[in-house]
Amino acid sequence: MVDLLPVYIGWDSREDDAWQVARSSLLKHASCAVHIQPLMERELRFAGLYRRHWEAKDGHKHDRLDGKPFSTEFSFTRFLVPALCQWRGWALFADCDFLFRADVARLLECADDRYAVMVCKQRYEPKSDVKMDGQSQQRYFRKNWSSFLLFNCAHPSNLMLSVDAVNREHGSWLHGFGWLPDGQIGSLPPAWNWIEGTSEGEPLAVHYTQGGPWFRNYRHVKYADEWLAEARRIGVGDIATEIAA
Repeated sequence: MVDLLPVYIGWDSREDDAWQVARSSLLKHASCAVHIQPLMERELRFAGLYRRHWEAKDGHKHDRLDGKPFSTEFSFTRFLVPALCQWRGWALFADCDFLFRADVARLLECADDRYAVMVCKQRYEPKSDVKMDGQSQQRYFRKNWSSFLLFNCAHPSNLMLSVDAVNREHGSWLHGFGWLPDGQIGSLPPAWNWIEGTSEGEPLAVHYTQGGPWFRNYRHVKYADEWLAEARRIGVGDIATEIAA
């Protein structure tokens, strides 16, 4: 039984509106106690937990370790969640570009101590090399599995996901769950990571991985009306002013 679910939502300086809506939509439906925290790169650097370096090339950030571009400030920091929880209990990580439409308490019904992490194991093939506000779209093994992670932080295998490992291992190892054998990666219902423009059926959480309604060019996507209504309800920045006008 989980008394409180720690939730870490990735925060990016370009997408604070998205973060605010992800947080508010999760809280609106939650029937269990949750503690939601922004996963902020600058705070983790200040704490000495995140030390990866990057450099700008062709308008994109490139990780110096593996030389590959990455699109958000939380691309690697998500893997610090077990360490942030001191390898205790269960915790949820989600990208900021989610709209929650269901109660996260239902996720805890799926939690199985046999697994070190549980994910939605979709097969996602991007249709474009560009996403969001002109960011490079990377193709890699188990694409999008790491965008929604239910961590069993206390699982012994997650001890390999140390702070040092997060800072020294290549992105392909991290996003491909290289610290785990396949049998320790559990499955969640795919509706929890329902990818806009690709997935079918009714979503429990909409994932705007290509870009969401907080970007002007993506106001036409599915469930944009729900996202914009939530933005208006909580008074998010320019979007709320724009809608009211």
